[in-house]
Amino acid sequence: GLAPACLLGIDLGTTSVKAALVVGAERGQVVAESCSRETQAHTGSLEAGPQGMEQNVQRIIRALNECLAALPQQQLQRVSHIGISGQMHGIVFWKRDKGCKWTECGTGPTFEPEEVSHLITWQDGRCSPTFLSSLPLPQSHISLATGFGCATIYWYLKESPDFLKPYDAAGTIQDYVVAMLCGLKKPLMSIQNATSWGYFNSRNKSWNTDILKKSGFPVHLLPEVGDPGSVAGRTVCAWHGIPKGAQVGIALGDFQCSVYSCLTERTDAVLNVSTSAQLTISMPPGFQPPETPDPSSAVTYFPYFNGDYLAVAASLNGGNVLATFVDMVARWTEELGLQVQESAIYTKIIKAALAQNDSKLSIHPTVFGERHIPEQLASVTNIGVSDLSLGHVTRALCRGIVENLCSMLPVQRLLETGVRRILGSGSALARNQVLRQEVERIFPFPVVYGKDVDAAVGAAMVM
Repeated sequence: GLAPACLLGIDLGTTSVKAALVVGAERGQVVAESCSRETQAHTGSLEAGPQGMEQNVQRIIRALNECLAALPQQQLQRVSHIGISGQMHGIVFWKRDKGCKWTECGTGPTFEPEEVSHLITWQDGRCSPTFLSSLPLPQSHISLATGFGCATIYWYLKESPDFLKPYDAAGTIQDYVVAMLCGLKKPLMSIQNATSWGYFNSRNKSWNTDILKKSGFPVHLLPEVGDPGSVAGRTVCAWHGIPKGAQVGIALGDFQCSVYSCLTERTDAVLNVSTSAQLTISMPPGFQPPETPDPSSAVTYFPYFNGDYLAVAASLNGGNVLATFVDMVARWTEELGLQVQESAIYTKIIKAALAQNDSKLSIHPTVFGERHIPEQLASVTNIGVSDLSLGHVTRALCRGIVENLCSMLPVQRLLETGVRRILGSGSALARNQVLRQEVERIFPFPVVYGKDVDAAVGAAMVM
């Protein structure tokens, strides 16, 4: 008989692109093949200077092409559905008729970005609290923050209006890829991504068009919005051997897809530590978020699938804190005239921390601030002479990352919601035994670590 169809899931992450081929099996869907490539896409921001966090879209698409070229051609030829997730909140601009050009490569036709801006990522810091407070109040259950698509458009409107002139379309990086694959005249965005941009009412599924128009916002840049899980269109060309006409889902939030790939019971909480960190629980069916946000609340309600919501403590401080610490150690050793690879430093500090079961040192690791308290940065207290080794500091840093998350969504609330188990996921958690030890020390639940918990797999499963 004919070989079964494959689902392709793609996740366009902050540091890497992942592609996964998922096939149906007796025990449900299984990952047949997967591939990941680092994007190395970070680039400087001309307009925003050091506060800006931008990525080169050409490099992201190059990493995507490398991923697909590395997957087995036979299986790509059987792909019938493509699900795509990626970084929420961020924004990329393009010219509708010239967003990309299709070219021939070794594995068949592919597209290359053409008249496209940099991706301004979710980590972008150009919108100061003062700037945000000058903007009209959104009609949304989510507080506006720097790095949100609509806030970034407002910033360009006020600080660099000429930048916007060449562009007539915008979306997240995953919306851009969907639009190019399907040849969409107007970008289409899921409720998940629209909510993460700000100025979107998830109850009535519409942009705050009246509020935005009054302040001169270029509403023509806002994408159309559809339900997560719906089809955006079909591939206009064969793509790396994937047949022309394959169904492409509306682009999804990477966070929701990560959760979807592992959450089977409403009594599970999902703890994800990758670049940033999240702790999430399912809200009961029929739950609706409050009409207006509580800016001081650490918990946000994310639209999920089928009208459901997730309660999420979304911390800006996760694996990026450890990466910053490793970078600091590397710079110090360099200043001392020594050369040590960052990967070697990472391995050694974890080993040193495993040798220290405890540390009296207390590290509050919010070096990147938090959305609900952007002005509060990191601090170290309880510094004693006996806790200054690399092992003690690393142990305290790992504990601080977990404690920070736990302070945002406390154990008591998890117990009240009926949580019985924690599913641990994310690259930082997978790589770091010390972090896992601290999770198990702080949370009074059994913890299960997911081997194949990721957004690319979730994006495929949704299809």
